[in-house]
Amino acid sequence: MQLKRVVVTGLGALTPIGNNVEEYWEGLKSGKSGSATVTHFETDKFKTKFACEIKNYNPEDYFDRKEARKLDRFAQFALISSDEAIKDSNLDLEAVDKFRVGVIWGAGIGGIQTFQDEVMNFAEGDGTPRFNPFFIPKMIADIAPGHISIKHGFMGPNYTTVSACASAANAMIDALNYIRLGHCDVVVTGGSEAAVTIAGMGGFSAMHALSKRNESPETASRPFDATRDGFVLGEGAGALILEEYEHAKARGAKIYAEVAGGGLSSDAYHMTAPHPDGIGVVKVMENCLRDAGIGLDEVDAINTHGTSTPLGDVAELKAISTVFGKHAANININSTKSMTGHLLGAAGAIEAIASILAMKHNLVPPTINHTTVDENIDPNLNLTLNEAQEREVNVAMSNTFGFGGHNACVVFKKIS
Repeated sequence: MQLKRVVVTGLGALTPIGNNVEEYWEGLKSGKSGSATVTHFETDKFKTKFACEIKNYNPEDYFDRKEARKLDRFAQFALISSDEAIKDSNLDLEAVDKFRVGVIWGAGIGGIQTFQDEVMNFAEGDGTPRFNPFFIPKMIADIAPGHISIKHGFMGPNYTTVSACASAANAMIDALNYIRLGHCDVVVTGGSEAAVTIAGMGGFSAMHALSKRNESPETASRPFDATRDGFVLGEGAGALILEEYEHAKARGAKIYAEVAGGGLSSDAYHMTAPHPDGIGVVKVMENCLRDAGIGLDEVDAINTHGTSTPLGDVAELKAISTVFGKHAANININSTKSMTGHLLGAAGAIEAIASILAMKHNLVPPTINHTTVDENIDPNLNLTLNEAQEREVNVAMSNTFGFGGHNACVVFKKIS
């Protein structure tokens, strides 16, 4: 059967460097750091005292007080970003066939703040199981797309993908395929996460995954730098409206880009560490390009997973060199996590948006905070260091990888 073409017609973002898409793009192109001392809780006894939090956020600017109390922070972020994307798409909610509109969302952890609060309250009590009746509905990872569909009446496929930091990319690939195969006309997709909590930061710190650069939080996320010492935890959400091309064209929709293809693979190597030779990463990019029917020399930009960990950054860049050979030197490679930190299950969504906006504006955002060359990294690679670079971007890839060896890659191209 002939697969249908899929395009992006709406974007929404709530990030540590901007509370909507316009602000997010301004932050990206200017090289803004979202990392600062944690404000959500007291960090005196924590080894890492900083994170990339959402700034100037008040739930009551978006929800009434009663509604906000029923929503974990990660679900609030999902609703806010998806509302922006739906509005941006100019989708006529009265005319669209809501049975053919799905919501496929990504979250690696879900309502960890709610889980933490309820368990701590129980532990401090007398053993009587007094729990908030909204405990389970607030906590479960699938509740975010549930709320989006309920709010707008979307009655197509509705679920959450959970693959750690690859969750949002997995959601986008599922959305792509549902539309390609003719099961949906439109899918609201993306991801959200709100793990800057005592349990979230404590857990990642115990794994020695987080940077400890407390004296300079704003420079702590430094992908590809020889002095990198771990990732910076972030929070937020990204939403994309994926739509069947003819459906979008018929209603005169604004089209940002075509979703050309997606690839998946598994490292099958270690719970948290990547294979040192990046074998799974090589395969996921090859799978993505094959699915998209795109040649190696057509790729202009790659937004890497690039978390700022000693092992992961090198393995990913080795994989890029393996896949693209001589053409690797012609690609603008960057890591926007240098600015936003690592949004875990939402990372794939906001980084896909960054890739799409790079194509729209022909400007690749920088990898900031680079000061020291890593001798383990090929010096011929253009890592877009410290300043944004202008160039024609017709094809852009976005890589996301998750604990458990989950690899996902999505490729976008300008519509033609």
